[in-house]
Amino acid sequence: MKFDTLLIHNGHECDKTTGALGVPVFQTSTFVQTDVNAGQEFDYSRSGNPTRKALEDTIALLENGAAGYAFGSGMGAIASVLGIFDTGSHIIVSEDVYGGTYRILNTFYKRWGLEHTACDTSNIDTIKKAIKSNTKAIFLETPSNPLLKITDLNTALNFAREHDLISIVDNTFMTPLLQRPIELGADIVVHSGTKFLGGHSDVLSGLAVARTEKIGKLIYAVQNGFGAIPGPWDVFLVLRGIKTLKTRLETSQKSAAVIAAWLCGHKNVDSVYYPGLDSHPGRDTHFKQAAGAGAVLSFKVKTKEAAAAFFAKISLAAPAVSLGGVETIASYPVRMSHAGVPVDERERLGITDTLIRLSIGLEDAGDLINDFDCALNQS
Repeated sequence: MKFDTLLIHNGHECDKTTGALGVPVFQTSTFVQTDVNAGQEFDYSRSGNPTRKALEDTIALLENGAAGYAFGSGMGAIASVLGIFDTGSHIIVSEDVYGGTYRILNTFYKRWGLEHTACDTSNIDTIKKAIKSNTKAIFLETPSNPLLKITDLNTALNFAREHDLISIVDNTFMTPLLQRPIELGADIVVHSGTKFLGGHSDVLSGLAVARTEKIGKLIYAVQNGFGAIPGPWDVFLVLRGIKTLKTRLETSQKSAAVIAAWLCGHKNVDSVYYPGLDSHPGRDTHFKQAAGAGAVLSFKVKTKEAAAAFFAKISLAAPAVSLGGVETIASYPVRMSHAGVPVDERERLGITDTLIRLSIGLEDAGDLINDFDCALNQS
C-alpha cells in the first residue's frame, strides 16, 4: 500500500463497533473492569485510551516502527524519551538542536545527572570525538532547527550501532511523508505533532516511535509513570490532521522552494537556508535520505533593525512561535524558539538577531512574495 493511502487507511479509518467513519473520542478517565482479578487492555486513561491507541498505532505504522507513544506536547515526547536513560549516562546531541531540547538538557536533566555533549553532527569526526565511556545515545535533528543543517543519517546511525548506542532522531520538520529514520536504522523517532502532523495550529501533541518492542517498553514506562499524555480530543485533532498531511505538506513545500529561490536574489537578504537550494550544504546527503526539502526555511537580513521592520510590516505571515500550520508563520529564533540558549552560544552557532525562520503555509506563493518584498524593502 502506498504511503498516501496509509494516511487514510491505517486500520483506524472506521469504528468497528458503530461503523463511524472516524475514531471516536473516548472522553473518559477510567473503564469498568468486568473481572477485577484479570487484566484488560484499558483500565485508566493515563495508562491507555482507545482514541490515543489509534494515534499511537497510526504513527508507528507511518514510521515503520514497532510501537508508538503519544504525549501532551513535543517536549513531553522528547523529555520522556530522555527519561529512559540512567543517571550518569552521556548523550551526544546535535549542537543546533531545537531550543526546548537544549533547555531541558541543560536544566532539568543536568540536575538529574544526565550528561551530554553538543557537537556538529553534520561532521562524523566530531561525533567520534564526542563519545565517552558512559555514552549511551545519540540525539540527532536533521534538518536542524533553525539553520537546516544536514546530518548524514546513514553514517551517524551506523556509528551508533557500532558503539551500541540508542539513536534518536527528531523528525518534526520532515514527517514520515518525507523521511523515515527507522528505515535508515534509528531506534527512536520523535515528533512535535503540534506541527505538520496536526497541521492547523490548534493542538499540542508529541509522538515517539520505537524500532523494537524492547525499546518501546522503556518509553511506555516513562509515559505511564510521568503521565505527560494528551487528552482524547487533542488526539482526535492530530488524527484528523494526519489524513491531509500529504496534500498540505506537498503544497507548502512547493511554495517554499519558490520563495527560497526568490529570497536568494533579494538585495536585502544576506543568506538563505533551505535544503532544496543547490547551494545548501549537505543538499545531496539530504536527498539521499529524504523525499523532499520540506516547508521550513530560514534567511538572514542585513541588520537587527531590518529584522524588526520585517516583522512589523508582514501581513500574510503570522509573527508567532511554532510551524507546520496551514498559515505561514514567521518566527524570530533569538526571541522565540532559541531564547533559552545563551547569547554567546547562539552567536557561535549562527543564530543571530538577523535570522528569520519561515514555515510556509497554503497561501499563494506569489502573494507571500509580494508581502515579504514589501516588508524587506522597509529597511
